[in-house]
Amino acid sequence: MSEDNDLYEEADDQEELYEHHRYVADPGQEPLRIDKFLMDRLANATRNKVQIAAHAGNVLVNGNAVKPNYRVKPKDEVTIVLAYPPRDRTIHPEDIPLDILYEDNDVVVINKQPDLVVHPGHGNYTGTLVNGLMHHFKNLPDLGRKEEPRPGLVHRLDKGTSGVMVIAKNELTMTGLAKQFFDRSTDRLYNAIVWGDFEEDEGRIEGNIGRSVKNRLQMDVFPDGSQGKHAVTHYKVLERFGYVTLVQCKLETGRTHQIRVHMKHIGHTLFNDERYGGDRLLKGTTFTKYKQFVENCFLIAPRANLHAKSLAFTQPITKERLTFESNLPNDMEAVLEKWRGYVASRKE
Repeated sequence: MSEDNDLYEEADDQEELYEHHRYVADPGQEPLRIDKFLMDRLANATRNKVQIAAHAGNVLVNGNAVKPNYRVKPKDEVTIVLAYPPRDRTIHPEDIPLDILYEDNDVVVINKQPDLVVHPGHGNYTGTLVNGLMHHFKNLPDLGRKEEPRPGLVHRLDKGTSGVMVIAKNELTMTGLAKQFFDRSTDRLYNAIVWGDFEEDEGRIEGNIGRSVKNRLQMDVFPDGSQGKHAVTHYKVLERFGYVTLVQCKLETGRTHQIRVHMKHIGHTLFNDERYGGDRLLKGTTFTKYKQFVENCFLIAPRANLHAKSLAFTQPITKERLTFESNLPNDMEAVLEKWRGYVASRKE
């Protein structure tokens, strides 16, 4: 049920079991199936997850393993046990270098490097931006859930995305910035290298974004609005290379993987975006020399080629409108230079 999906771990009678969750039913508890009981109490729980855990022997009532159809009674002690101890969710400060663009008493603006995970999560419990923030700044506010602390964060960038981020240094600022992101009163521009050429110089992409029904690691566009949340991205062509294009994207909304998903939806997957299939040869010739050229570009910038170019917001305390920009990182700039050289050589 945790972000680790740890209830899937099967209990082993030969190993010591560790308690991860404990709940005691109220004296007035009416008989209720154990899966429903736990769904109401555990974050991200589904009936299927609870049933799998119960069948694996990870769900106990008064010390005994129970089946998913067990009905919880008054004062029942329900525990979830696993074959390893609970993970320490304390965020420990780490001396991670930060590229600070601006700082005052209330906010910090950083230029995030590529391949830096923003906050701890499954598979990345250390070495994140938040660990670095805890080292450089003390007593950062956190309005998130206790089991998923995210001190200072009011928005985030994907692991592979570089560029401008703002961090709140106190609770009043965090609340004010969070409201601006919710109200869409911030201005965010991104640069992306995408596959393919565009017929138009600019355009608008609209389509609900939600979790893919085919691949739970991906997001998808639902044009009919049947699922997901409303999302709008505006794009403008900055430079054309025939088989790939440098575009500027302006976010009207801020959904998970929004630019990556919207661009794929219109046939322009981000260059080298492994999760969405951009790490394959999507446009161009089948000649070995061209394939090698593209592979070399992938090696230069081994990530989805997306950069948060600029961010504008109103400083919640001083009410001053602040705008910050970040140059393209070296890896994306090097890829563009390679493509410029490729286009020039074809014209000769």
